[in-house]
Amino acid sequence: MLDRLDHALRSRPERPAVLTASRTGAPRVRARCGELADLADAYAAALHARGLRAGDTVGVAVRPGPRALALLLALWRLGLRGAVLDPGAGPDVLRARLALARPSLVVADAAAQAVAGWARPLARRARLALPDLAALGGPVATVGRRLPGCAPALDLRAPRPAAGAAGRGAAVAGEADAVIVFTSGTTSKPRAVVHTRASLAAGMETVSALFTGAGEAGKAREAGGLRDDGRPVLGGTFFVLVPALTRGAPVALPARSPRVLARQLHRLEPADTYLTPPQLRDALREDARFRGRVWTGSAPAGAELLARVRDAGADQAWGVYALTELFPAAAVEAAEKAAYDGPGDLVGAPLPGVAAKTDEDGQLLLAGAAARHRYLGEEPDPWVRTGDRARLDGTGRIVLEGRTKDMVLRRAENIYPGLYEPSLHVPGVELAVLVGVPAGGTAEAAGDERLVAVVQPRHGAAEPELRAALADPLRRMGSARPDAVVFAEVPLSGRSRKPDRAAAAALAASRLGGTR
Repeated sequence: MLDRLDHALRSRPERPAVLTASRTGAPRVRARCGELADLADAYAAALHARGLRAGDTVGVAVRPGPRALALLLALWRLGLRGAVLDPGAGPDVLRARLALARPSLVVADAAAQAVAGWARPLARRARLALPDLAALGGPVATVGRRLPGCAPALDLRAPRPAAGAAGRGAAVAGEADAVIVFTSGTTSKPRAVVHTRASLAAGMETVSALFTGAGEAGKAREAGGLRDDGRPVLGGTFFVLVPALTRGAPVALPARSPRVLARQLHRLEPADTYLTPPQLRDALREDARFRGRVWTGSAPAGAELLARVRDAGADQAWGVYALTELFPAAAVEAAEKAAYDGPGDLVGAPLPGVAAKTDEDGQLLLAGAAARHRYLGEEPDPWVRTGDRARLDGTGRIVLEGRTKDMVLRRAENIYPGLYEPSLHVPGVELAVLVGVPAGGTAEAAGDERLVAVVQPRHGAAEPELRAALADPLRRMGSARPDAVVFAEVPLSGRSRKPDRAAAAALAASRLGGTR
């Protein structure tokens, strides 16, 4: 698909490719198709001139946008392996990750290098805490605007060699590594997912087919999927950008401000919208209206949230179950999710080409063409161990029962929060999680925990009414009924702003004094 994207960009160079929004939500053209193609050419030539060849690793610390996309195309063309670096991970974690990936070059924008002098406030505003990238043992090159203290700029004036010499059209095996994405692990022992060119391409094809299938099944049948009718797509991930642009649809990067995002949705009227659950909740608080189809993932999305999106105007609202190791794996539309009344979280049937099973401990295992090849430094394994407890229902749909590592041990009973959390999302509840906190006394020494529901009310919802609405769901939880309910804002963490269970447990422990 990346090869087809390159062709699509050159076929209609004058068409808008990447859009942003003004404070009023009005669309602004950030880059046109021809500009993206030309920038990818320049990056490929510059990297080739530095002596980088197929199989070499390039660290990438560039914010999502036209530069990051053009750099991805350049790496793909040259057969280089990109290691995605998250500057917000902190200096110790970043140092360990660089030591594991051992890139020949790190390409970074100014924000990822704001480490000294007057540029330090930029790092604080961007919530970055970085070491000097150049001091970590390898060369660094800057893309975009260069600020004081930044490494030398990547030379975009480097001679552009013949297509074959620069890797364009060169035969690079599908089994070759394409990207490294760091996920779990510790500072001393980081862990990274390795996708090959074949698995990365398969994932993008699955996204395209998913969108197309939804288009044929829904009310809007213009051309199916990400339609080549000029209507934009709103989303910021590569798995949205690449299929959309390949089909000729401009992509709008979501505004960071919830208020501006709501205005952007109103002005843009996107055909397809991809936002994380926190972004959806933020937009809904600003009375955002949706059109077309809305997709969400990267964090749990309950039936109540999807229903709110439908009520706000969306033709369809889809929850996508995906992992860094396999994107996407399953999907479910709001109506189907609302009709499910069993325990656990229905995330849908495995998508075509995805195989699913559970092991002897109930952990969900996935495999397929889009699955990662291996973890860096480890042997290949066709099955992805998701870390999610799950079961497959009578029709083969995946029902999640909670993260294995989130298990709460109470009075010798293993309780998996994900099995019960969906029932807490009654009207008026913005977000809810179940966490364990030490029970105290002799039980604490034995590892026993209290089960606490941390419930975040929606804006304007009154606590007495919420307690009444939660009474029946709590009663139906049987032996897994929480020992306490704490009404508070659920802490979030990470780029996808998933619930931070450790922080939520600490919050619950500090509030338990007068809470029942």
